Amino acid sequence: MYESGDLISQVKTFFKELLLIVLSAMVILLLLQVFFVGRYIVDGSSMEPNLYDQQRILVNKIAYTFSDPQRGDVVVLTPPYPTQNDLIKRIIGLPGDTVEVKDGKVYINGVALDEPYIKDPPAYTFDETVVPEGEYFVLGDNRNNSSDSHFGWTVSRENIHGRAWFTIWPLSDWGSVLNFDYALP
Repeated sequence: MYESGDLISQVKTFFKELLLIVLSAMVILLLLQVFFVGRYIVDGSSMEPNLYDQQRILVNKIAYTFSDPQRGDVVVLTPPYPTQNDLIKRIIGLPGDTVEVKDGKVYINGVALDEPYIKDPPAYTFDETVVPEGEYFVLGDNRNNSSDSHFGWTVSRENIHGRAWFTIWPLSDWGSVLNFDYALP
């Protein structure tokens, strides 16, 4: 049989170990969030129908440590104009690509993109332009309601903060973010 002193000692040891485990887990989660994974709240309708206002997503902050952003990636970025919030957009054109929008389609290097994920075809034109080196051409999936590169700006590699990875809120939308792999010749 246990003596009351032994039992009290075991309970104290248990709670000390439990506290150490909880604190260690909190430190690990904090480090993960600071260095590897960020959270982002979608602001506005520019990425509908795939992401919508007030959705919470996780962003892989190290996705581009060993590789470059690719066409079709959904990224969080700081635009080259003053704004209070970062934006979320889809990379369409890579450095050196020729981009054009006409007849309701986006063309990369003369090839029309197959874009089954967009809300509606673009109702605007954008003259053929070469994406500068170190820059990326980005568009929202809601092409006709998005402040993006069709207004004449591109985003530098340094201003891309990470690749959208996972939707976490609301729980009914829990799952991977739709990044798209373009099959261009």
